[in-house]
Amino acid sequence: SQWAAIESIAGKIGCTGETLRKWVRQGERDSGVRPGPSTVEQQRIKDLEREVRELRKTNEILKLASAYFA
Repeated sequence: SQWAAIESIAGKIGCTGETLRKWVRQGERDSGVRPGPSTVEQQRIKDLEREVRELRKTNEILKLASAYFA
């Protein structure tokens, strides 16, 4: 089975079976074999979420500043 192969290889490369399983699944998503976000898409989402947080913080500062000067 795939899990038996993963367990066998994981011990040889010095990681846990679960870690190797996650790498295999992510590789399958990156190559289009398995549905889900690829590594590039996950990074883009992470970057966009960071940008949204920064913009919200900036917007809040601008609201406070405009209320102060109004």
